Amino acid sequence: MNSAVSDAQEDLDAVENEDTDEKLSAEENDMIATVATVGVVAIGAALIEAELLAGLALGVAAMAAPKLVPKLGSALAPMFKSTVRGVYKLGQKTKELVAETNEHVQDIVAEVDAEAKGKDAAVRDTSPSA
Repeated sequence: MNSAVSDAQEDLDAVENEDTDEKLSAEENDMIATVATVGVVAIGAALIEAELLAGLALGVAAMAAPKLVPKLGSALAPMFKSTVRGVYKLGQKTKELVAETNEHVQDIVAEVDAEAKGKDAAVRDTSPSA
C-alpha cells in the first residue's frame, strides 16, 4: 500500500509541475478577472436595464484605455510618421507648382505688356504728324 501512496504522490507532483508551467502571468490573471467581472456586470445590467449597457461600455473603455493606449501609440507611430512625411512631400510639390504657375503668369503678363507697348509704338509711328 505504501507504493500506491508514493505512486499517487508522484502523480500529484507531476500534475503540480505541469500546472506551474502553464500558470498565467499576473497581468494575464488580472485581465481574465477583469473580463469575467465585466461579463457578469454586463449580464446583470442587461437583465435589469438594457440602457445601462452604453454606460458600461464607456466604463470598460475608460478602464482599458491606460493599458491599451501605450501599445496603440507604438503601433500607430510608424503610420503617423509616414503620413507626416507624405503631407510634407505634398506641401513641397504644391509649393513648386505654385512657384511655376506664378512664373508662367508673370511671363504671360510681360508678353501682353510688351505687345501692348509695341502696338502703342506702332500706332504712334503711323499717325500723321502735323
